[in-house]
Amino acid sequence: MTTEWGVTPRTSPVRLRPGGASLRRRALRRRSLVRRLDVLLLGAVAALVVLGALLVWSATRPRLLDAGLDPQQFLQKHLVNALLGLGLAAGAALVDYRALRAYAPVVYVLSCLGLVAVLSPLGSTINGAHSWIVLPAGFQVQPSEFAKVAVVVGMAVILAERHDGEDVPRHSDVLLVLGLASVPMLLILLQPDLGTMLVLTAIILGVLAVAAAPARWIAGLLLAGVAVAVGAVQLGVLEDYQLDRFTAFADPDADLRGAGYNVDQALTAIGSGGLLGKGLFQGTQTNGAFIPEQQTDFVFTVAGEELGLVGAGAIVLLLGVVLWRGLRIASEASDLFGRLVAAGVVSWFGFQAFVNIGMTLGIMPVTGLPLPFVSYGGSAMFANLVAVGLLQNVHAGATGVRD
Repeated sequence: MTTEWGVTPRTSPVRLRPGGASLRRRALRRRSLVRRLDVLLLGAVAALVVLGALLVWSATRPRLLDAGLDPQQFLQKHLVNALLGLGLAAGAALVDYRALRAYAPVVYVLSCLGLVAVLSPLGSTINGAHSWIVLPAGFQVQPSEFAKVAVVVGMAVILAERHDGEDVPRHSDVLLVLGLASVPMLLILLQPDLGTMLVLTAIILGVLAVAAAPARWIAGLLLAGVAVAVGAVQLGVLEDYQLDRFTAFADPDADLRGAGYNVDQALTAIGSGGLLGKGLFQGTQTNGAFIPEQQTDFVFTVAGEELGLVGAGAIVLLLGVVLWRGLRIASEASDLFGRLVAAGVVSWFGFQAFVNIGMTLGIMPVTGLPLPFVSYGGSAMFANLVAVGLLQNVHAGATGVRD
């Protein structure tokens, strides 16, 4: 080509900097990875973990100082649990989406073996519950927490398998998932761990509802649950302290020095916090160690007393964001399997958070359930963050389909 002056322009080859193409490919991969992450979900979970670390530190610091121990002991363990759980979450999020189904039987069998080990001489009783396995170096494992993950993924695998033209699960599939869930539930009932039993029941109902199971199955399960609860009481399966908790819930003023003591002190702590609270480490109820197990079951009372309505409300709001993003992920899932996994996780988190906060406010009986991402406890933190990893996996799968 020549110009209007008859001069042929010189062209020079485009020179790329060494490694420029490789850098661009890596930048595109990073951008694609970020797009496939639910940033709001991760941010809410991270904020809950940080708030939980501060509340656990405040709840345990006075007791450790009085005992002449390191006041940061529980804080350090809580942060280590969070870091290890983050690694497990990354593994659950990065595993091939289709491979989740293949791993489901392995997770289920391992969780059942862990529950059997609890009932063997390997199991230990802590705070009245025979739910733990104490490992060397003082590590404690609660297999019932991982049973929640196993039931969520196992039910999703079975109910997602449908023939052409089927809009509802077959009766045989519903019976199969009920049988699958009944094994860990029976083992947990023998511990007995009533709180985890209730969470598994909520998971089952939530997954079946999203799977479009007929309403008669849902109603039948609710009636069966009531029958099992009555039978457990009549047959003496529950321990005396568990029955006392229900008695205290029905009549909070009946035994303020016994079963009703925890709830009475919890209400006092939360009520004294007012709008803005007394300040971190300044709670009189917390510093006086009036509330037992405050770093686990009753950690919400620390927020109510020291951070006030604003701080406690922030925790509820962050939990609401986690549930909202989980529901959004379920609605946008690329297939039924992902939708059921997300629905099971949301049912788990929503029910457990409601029961934990409710028991500190006296509107739910005390069942020993921790507050997700906030309460101290390695097994609970690991299971919760694995569940978040599953949500991210489902979200990434749907984003990949849209891309």
